[in-house]
Amino acid sequence: MFNLTPINQRRFQRFKSNKRGWLSLWLFLLLFFVTLFAELIANDKPLLINYKGQYYFPIVKTYSELEFGGDLPTEADYRDEFVVDLITEHGWMVYPPVRFSYDTINYDLSTPAPSPPDRANLLGTDDQGRDVLARLIYGFRISVLFGLALTIFSSVAGIAVGAVQGYYGGKTDLFGQRFIEIWSSLPTLFLLIILSSIVKPNFWWLLGIMLLFSWMSLVPVVRAEFLRGRNLEYVKAAKALGLNDIGIMYKHILPNAMVATITFMPFILTGSITTLTALDFLGFGLPPGSPSLGELVSQGKSNLQAPWLGISAFFVLSIMLTLLVFIGEAFRDAFDPRAH
Repeated sequence: MFNLTPINQRRFQRFKSNKRGWLSLWLFLLLFFVTLFAELIANDKPLLINYKGQYYFPIVKTYSELEFGGDLPTEADYRDEFVVDLITEHGWMVYPPVRFSYDTINYDLSTPAPSPPDRANLLGTDDQGRDVLARLIYGFRISVLFGLALTIFSSVAGIAVGAVQGYYGGKTDLFGQRFIEIWSSLPTLFLLIILSSIVKPNFWWLLGIMLLFSWMSLVPVVRAEFLRGRNLEYVKAAKALGLNDIGIMYKHILPNAMVATITFMPFILTGSITTLTALDFLGFGLPPGSPSLGELVSQGKSNLQAPWLGISAFFVLSIMLTLLVFIGEAFRDAFDPRAH
């Protein structure tokens, strides 16, 4: 499927030989793949409805009560016993395994929220009566997606800046180093607090703000590789043959820099997820009500009488970050030039 070079084949074999990293990669991919379809796993709407011989898909399309013989033109509430009786009288419904979405409030609790785990809410509810398991599933997905997006964008920006600094050197490198020193000294958290009071935060806004301060992580590594690579003989030969600077940087020096860069990727992803969780915990992350692992940790701190909140969030975060660390260590060992 992939035509790997002999050296990359050896790296792949070294990665596979690291059983802990190889197993962690598959476990992480499995968890991420499952949570990508969170709407099919945890939802307060049925997956499929058969009513009078016709099929309906409430997750994909919105239906009113009138479609099922009701009285109101509003969207059907599939948790309402009246609507359920209307549908089951002339058909059937298929529900997801968890019959709550991340924002569904359970009004049928036997105890005040946060309520302990029971048959309806396997991991209990939070202080607003929302199912903890559903919020963990959606929270895992949004944390990984945010971390991946931030890792990709910040890596592209960091590689580009480091390549320009290292290849041209001189005043360009000096200016870049001084700018990074000043930019990295800015108080990121204080700026986020100020901006949060001005602009309503959302996923993309928070991603953009974090990108402004996270692109510098790869600059020193790439810069060092380009400073070394620009003096290699084959690079000088390519320049003498008339190849432009962009072509030399992309074809002849960047592959060397990518070896060191790839080993940092899992750790950058881990840092991105941790940063998002910390901001959500402090209340400066995703909008209120979002399925956030950091918010669940904060609720666990505020509701010590409900230990299932903090314990659930802690286990999900610890498993996620531990798997990423194991994957990062396996990547680092696989790309280690000293390995044979």
